[in-house]
Amino acid sequence: MRATTCGGDRPISSSCSLRGCNTGLSPIIASAASPPSASSSPGHLRKPTVNRLLPSLATLAAAALLLTGCAAGTPDSSSANPVRGGTLVYASGDAEPTCLDPHVGGNYPQALVASQYLESLVSKDKAGKIIPWLATKWTESADGLSWDFTLKKGVKFTDGTPLTSEAVVANVAHLQDPKTASSTGYLALQKVTKVTAVDNLTARIDLSAPDSALLDSLSQTWLAIESPTALKRTQAVNCESPVGTGPFVVTKWNHQQSIELTRNDSYNSPPADAAHSGPAYLKAIEWRFLPDSASRYAAVQSGTVDVIDNVQPDTIIAAEKQKNLVVVDAPRPGASNRIELNSSITPFDDEKVREAFIRSADVSGAITSLFFDTTKRSYSPLSSVEKDGYSEPKLFDYDQKAAAKLLDEAGWTQKNADGYRVKDGKVLELDFPVSTNQSIPAEQSLFEQLQATTKQAGFKVDLHPLDLSSWYGALGENHYNLVSAPYTKVGPDVLRILFDSAGTKPAPSGYFANHAQINDPALDTLLENAAESSDAAKRSADYKKAQQIVLEGYYILPLYDQQNHYLLSTKLTGFRAMPTVSTPTLYDAWLSR
Repeated sequence: MRATTCGGDRPISSSCSLRGCNTGLSPIIASAASPPSASSSPGHLRKPTVNRLLPSLATLAAAALLLTGCAAGTPDSSSANPVRGGTLVYASGDAEPTCLDPHVGGNYPQALVASQYLESLVSKDKAGKIIPWLATKWTESADGLSWDFTLKKGVKFTDGTPLTSEAVVANVAHLQDPKTASSTGYLALQKVTKVTAVDNLTARIDLSAPDSALLDSLSQTWLAIESPTALKRTQAVNCESPVGTGPFVVTKWNHQQSIELTRNDSYNSPPADAAHSGPAYLKAIEWRFLPDSASRYAAVQSGTVDVIDNVQPDTIIAAEKQKNLVVVDAPRPGASNRIELNSSITPFDDEKVREAFIRSADVSGAITSLFFDTTKRSYSPLSSVEKDGYSEPKLFDYDQKAAAKLLDEAGWTQKNADGYRVKDGKVLELDFPVSTNQSIPAEQSLFEQLQATTKQAGFKVDLHPLDLSSWYGALGENHYNLVSAPYTKVGPDVLRILFDSAGTKPAPSGYFANHAQINDPALDTLLENAAESSDAAKRSADYKKAQQIVLEGYYILPLYDQQNHYLLSTKLTGFRAMPTVSTPTLYDAWLSR
């Protein structure tokens, strides 16, 4: 749930443009509510905003920061002598994972922490180019049906197992095994038919059809490479302490409290864009779970913790005037944050009703009132970081008269005493399960505002706040008309995951991704052609046409980019968000306290 300024693929730097010094002052919302993680770079300092409520104070604060020369920045790790040792405290507001192995299920909270101890075959740089990581090179066959990956020499997992091609074989098998109950990794590898160890350091991946998204998929944490020895353990054991090649090791998981990570002193496999080589600077990381936004902010203000995530809009504005704090925006790739309309059941099996709902939802007004310019309205199925994103803003004009006309045409002509539309004795009622783990309070407040504006047209929207497990259950049982389901995947191939008719069938985990339940053969063909094409221009054209079908069919209501905001102490240097899925990496990080 984000334009290039300072940061991106390098650590935050005090030499960044002054655009990274924001001085907005904070109007606090008592009932604040907002969603989880737009821009063209995976990590950047916030641009200046002016608080319209307090213009004179905001101006003075801005002037003060200009005089201090961007004091809110933190030093680039290349411009100072790193301090070795120390324990960094990270406080997450996202849901605590039920399993620390991101192969199992595959959600964002897993990727946040797993980025510290697991590594992928490839990564991306800030320009979006695929770069080496555990694989040093790769070649695609002329027919696009096989890829050979050459692995780094001398790399070992933290249990002592050497990294070989057999590890790649074991990991793909683990992801594809229904018993693993994978969703994200499983869906990304649907075209993989076989993996072969050609020699000790060469793995060959065979495909059922060319896959233009394969490298993007392999760059993600949910497909990271784990020790084949550790994978032979029971799932329960592996969930407690996955074993990777990363710079840190899981030493203890204190459920409902924290995860303890310690430095891997033998580490020798950083990605090609890392700022240094050898072991991490930090000795340890304490990864805490702190769901209350106010408590997280108080903790980073006081210095009790060094980094927090899931920062709320009002907190961002408040933090930007603090000289000891830095706000980092890290927009997620893949899909925009959006509301999906379940077209498989009444009333959204009628396109006119879908359009009426969208026309009666004042998204822009809600974003303006709740997000204080910390995000921009989206009109696309794709995140703004995706160059193939396509928008049609005119489809989403707020127009109550048009909504009323559409509902009349659809036969919802009567209203009951409460103002809700009625047809054949049935109220125009919509079930909207909301994941309280994935939608931050500001987003939940936005849903409440949409509930109010769509009521004017006669829709009765029932918001059901649910924990993550219950939310997944509601989707699996098709007990929803509306849903906001974040989905992060590198590249535009996320469109295939979300909107191909095959996406209505659940993965082994029970999760399915096509929540709008679109079943359109023309759309399927476009997405298949894009996935198989080696012609970038043709792929882009097909993706544009596919997005047009989704938007013009009123299957989704785009909101904004998936928001990843981190708040750091200025005593922390070298923090960055990965250019892949915008998770934090603490390998280059060090503390000056």
